[in-house]
Amino acid sequence: MLQVNKPTAEINRAIGDAEESSAQTLSTFVGMIRRQLPTMLAIVSACLIVALLYLFTAAPRYSSTASIVIDTRKVQLFQSQSGLGDVAIDSATVETQVEILKSENISLTVIRDLHLIDDPEFAGGGGGFLGAVLSSVTGLGGHLASEFELTRGALQRFESNRTVRRVGLSYVMEIGFTSYDSQKAARIANAIADAYIVDQLEAKYQATRRASVWLQDRIKELRTQASTAQKAVVDFKSANNIVDTGKGLMNQQQLTEVNTQLISARTASAEAKARLNRMNDMLKQEIPDASVADALKNETIIKLRGQYVDIASKEAIWSAKYGSEHLAAVNLRRQMAEIKRNITDELKRIQESYKSDYDIAMTREEAIKSSLNNIVSESQLTNRAQIQLRELESNAQSYQAMYDNFLQRYMESVQQQSFPITEARVISTATTPLVKSYPKTLIVLAVALLGGLILSLGAAMARELTDKVFRTTSQVEEALGTNCIAILPALGDAAGQSVLAGKFSKKADGPRPNLLRYVVDNPLSRFAEAVRSLKVAVDLNSIVRENRVLAVTSTLPDEGKSTLSTNLAQLMAHGGARVILVDSDLRNPSLSRALVPDAKCGLVDIVAQKMRLEDVLTVDPETGLSILPAGTSSKLLHTNEILASKAMRDLVGLLRSKFDYVVLDMPPMAPVVDVRVTTSFVDSYVFVVEWAKTNTDLIVHNLRGAPEIQDKLLGVVLNKADINVLARYESYHGRYDSKYYARYGYTED
Repeated sequence: MLQVNKPTAEINRAIGDAEESSAQTLSTFVGMIRRQLPTMLAIVSACLIVALLYLFTAAPRYSSTASIVIDTRKVQLFQSQSGLGDVAIDSATVETQVEILKSENISLTVIRDLHLIDDPEFAGGGGGFLGAVLSSVTGLGGHLASEFELTRGALQRFESNRTVRRVGLSYVMEIGFTSYDSQKAARIANAIADAYIVDQLEAKYQATRRASVWLQDRIKELRTQASTAQKAVVDFKSANNIVDTGKGLMNQQQLTEVNTQLISARTASAEAKARLNRMNDMLKQEIPDASVADALKNETIIKLRGQYVDIASKEAIWSAKYGSEHLAAVNLRRQMAEIKRNITDELKRIQESYKSDYDIAMTREEAIKSSLNNIVSESQLTNRAQIQLRELESNAQSYQAMYDNFLQRYMESVQQQSFPITEARVISTATTPLVKSYPKTLIVLAVALLGGLILSLGAAMARELTDKVFRTTSQVEEALGTNCIAILPALGDAAGQSVLAGKFSKKADGPRPNLLRYVVDNPLSRFAEAVRSLKVAVDLNSIVRENRVLAVTSTLPDEGKSTLSTNLAQLMAHGGARVILVDSDLRNPSLSRALVPDAKCGLVDIVAQKMRLEDVLTVDPETGLSILPAGTSSKLLHTNEILASKAMRDLVGLLRSKFDYVVLDMPPMAPVVDVRVTTSFVDSYVFVVEWAKTNTDLIVHNLRGAPEIQDKLLGVVLNKADINVLARYESYHGRYDSKYYARYGYTED
């Protein structure tokens, strides 16, 4: 079960980490905005002011729009009337027309027709206050521009104010123009549309005119070529005896006719031969039967055969009645023989006729065969010649077709010249606008606001990234790895003054406070409370180790270390402790000059064993604070040797025995090395950093270069903090403090 739940726990942990990271990122972003809010507001306000100035100074501009459509129905109607083929109008064609509308040719035509080079809007700097300024600036040189320069300048301004776009996927194009004059904007937009239509008509006319000239030359050439090709066909037919009757070649018709005649002749020969053979068979019979006689259709034979049949019938009757030898029977048989001879003679005559017909049919057939052979021979020669003939005829037909096609196109081009038409037409003319289009107040303000926000965020991020100073306790703890004990507020009007001013000095607005006694004069102030927090930190640290000798130092001069050391000592002494304040800044004893300006002897004299401690001490009558000035140190070259001497250590040991707290006002660490030699007798160091001023890298470098001081570092005190600004970095130092200070009797600094 543990193995099963383990991935779930890891997922939940990952989700929790992600949520925590997101919350931390959001908190960081919100904190950055809170800290940089004045800067951001200033930048946004500046952008809005600039936008308002622009709105007040910029001249209003008006935009007017005309619409043009490519009418495909008009093109199709013209094509059907003129016989032209279909010309597809696709998306690319419309985009091409848009580019033509944007061309310099259209723009220069409008500029020339409307005389825009004489218009101050196109020849000068424009309208409004800014335009007047630009015109005055450009006119300072005194250079008179040429007509070409004026035209190019007007063209540049014209194109910057003109817009041409296609409406969606339709055939409609919108032409817009923006001007300081509303009527001028409408007039120019309509002029662009008219110039475009005129340009299209002129382009079509010029194209058809050039095509007509070219077609005329080409038609003459094709006419000559077609005539030459047709003459070659006729000459070739004459040379090869090729005659075309309109239904084919003559030899082919003759061959067909002769072949038909041959078939007929062969049929006739066969019929004649069949009749002849039949007649020969009939001659072998005594009397032809009735079917043969009927087939011959010969009246003589039919009559003779009828007589023969009658006589034979009578002969049979008589022979039966009177006998075959009866004279009447014999006469009848004689008559039958005579009729038989007559029939045979008639059949022979018919045989001879059939034989003659057969011979004639055979002769005709042979003649037709001979003629057919001759025609076949001639057809073979003609067929071989027809190969070349067909090639000549094909060339002639090709030239003739090309001639007819070009002639038709020439007629169409002539018709187009006399009937000009363009596929574009105006569907909406530009009208005078009633409301200005530029500048749009809401858009300008919105852009200024948005730009100000973006610029302010960028500036805020840049300030955050380049802010190499300490402003919060978390920054101190993260960069230095030590506690930030207290944040001392800047003391109002005195923040910009010298920290070591006299007790009081008169100004026009009243006396200013003595910063060296501020905790005594203002015990319920924020400053005093912050110094008390430092005193508490000293006391709490005494539980762990002895913490009676305190050294107050800083990175650079004028960070307020002397003010802090004096006020800390004053606070401790005012609370009843035995405290001595030692001015250990031997290079620049400013504390001694401020507190004991008349002192001639001090720390240097005691270390040199020239004076006793009791002889140089000065006691504050109000707080009981003992002050040990630095003494004469202007001629000392090696102050670090004095602070590192055994006599100095013995002096500090003596002070330990006599006082509860020893507060040493040390020199700054960056200019001199005096502080580093005091680690042998100092219990804790208090490091003063001027709020939002001292460079972070410099502080880190100095502390890392002195690890022995960092080991004894009690903490860091941020001095001269602006509480109002600090509240944007750490809210509990401003918002909550101000809310509850008055409740507990504290006063504002």
